[in-house]
Order: sequence, then structure tokens, then C-alpha cells
Amino acid sequence: QVQLVESGGGLVQPGGSLRLSCAASGSIASINDMGWYRQAPGKERELVASISDDGIIKYADSVKGRFPISRDNAKNTVYLQMNSLKLEDTAVYYCNVDVRRYVGGAMRNIIYWGRGTQVTVSS
Repeated sequence: QVQLVESGGGLVQPGGSLRLSCAASGSIASINDMGWYRQAPGKERELVASISDDGIIKYADSVKGRFPISRDNAKNTVYLQMNSLKLEDTAVYYCNVDVRRYVGGAMRNIIYWGRGTQVTVSS
């Protein structure tokens, strides 16, 4: 099994900062992409940012220049530093990890999701 533990959400004023962390643990051979998605009330879940095992990064246009993503491969952890937060950044943020592990005697790539952490930007 694989567990994802998210932390760092909360309430912040516009212009403030938060840092999200997501640590993966368990039966892991290696990790491919790691990333963050978010879902606001009444909206579909969307990609915020992702980082591959070789450092290729993708950002949603709405967060470019504000939300740098990084990872610590030794700790199987991905971080999202959220700066200059806006009201429209309010959402539940989900960690997403593409894990390579043995299942049924074969090596497989499996996507895991965190439970989500609430980020609320409000004055």
C-alpha cells in the first residue's frame, strides 16, 4: 500500500502565502510525476502544478510565477509554495503521485490521490 500525507492548508488573507507538503510512503519502487490539483466549489478539479522525476515542471496559467513546485526525492515529498494568494485560489488542494510499485508480481505505475487540504483566501 501507499499512503499520502498532506499538510499546510489553512486560512490566509489575500496577498499572503502558504506552503503545502505531500509525503508518500509505503511500498514504493520509484515515483514518476508528483503534483497538485485543486477543486473549487461548483468547479471541476484542475491541475495546479506538476513535476516529473527528471524535473520537468508544468503550471496552470493562473498560478505561473506565484506557486513554485518542488520535490525532495529522498523524502518522496512534493511541495507547493503558494505566494500572492488571491480569492480565486480558494479550493481543496489534492496531492497526486504516480508511483511505480510491484503489484501481483509485476511492476506497475499507479496514480494515488491525497485526501485533500482546504485552502481559503479571505479578507
